[in-house]
Amino acid sequence: MTKEEKINEIYKRLKKIYPKPQTALHFTTPFELLVATILSAQCTDKLVNTVTPELFKHFPDPKSMAIAPVKKIDNLIKKITFHGNKAKNIKAAAQQIMEKHHGKVPDTMEDLDALPGVARKTANVVLGDAFHKSEGIVVDTHVIRAVGRLGLSDSDKPEKIEEDLMKIVPKKLWIEFPHLLILYGREYAPARPKPGVTDVLQDLYIK
Repeated sequence: MTKEEKINEIYKRLKKIYPKPQTALHFTTPFELLVATILSAQCTDKLVNTVTPELFKHFPDPKSMAIAPVKKIDNLIKKITFHGNKAKNIKAAAQQIMEKHHGKVPDTMEDLDALPGVARKTANVVLGDAFHKSEGIVVDTHVIRAVGRLGLSDSDKPEKIEEDLMKIVPKKLWIEFPHLLILYGREYAPARPKPGVTDVLQDLYIK
């Protein structure tokens, strides 16, 4: 089975289980998704979703976030890992959006990647889920683990894994495919396997 054939089989199986894969982060605007994704670094989406409603009630857009005191932002996200640095980055990103992008979250990889607190993974999430643009493939810990077990990349570096996946995953699936792997990873292939859970992709693992 070639890697391309394996991609097709993985997609077919997971699509039956997760017919509408999407990010688990709650958002209504590109800015909310940007902030939520920054907060989600080394933190669970579930925890992020518990703090963002109150945060966005106070600061719903770049304009309000840009002038918000960092201490106030920090207090609202204090349950989040590395909340101090993330509060500074969120404010700085909002300021840059106001100053350089007329108050609108940019929709290109180059401009998103230039925002404070934003790396390629965050940019891919925002581009895919907020703007429906396929400029890359989201690679998080679940994707890294699944890709390694399935033999889709020999690397453990996110940038190289993304590069390898972009060569074998059809571009029309660049947004959907990583969401499927993330959902699969949480349910079937966590770092510590759950007792009694049958892995739906286990027969595709490299030996």
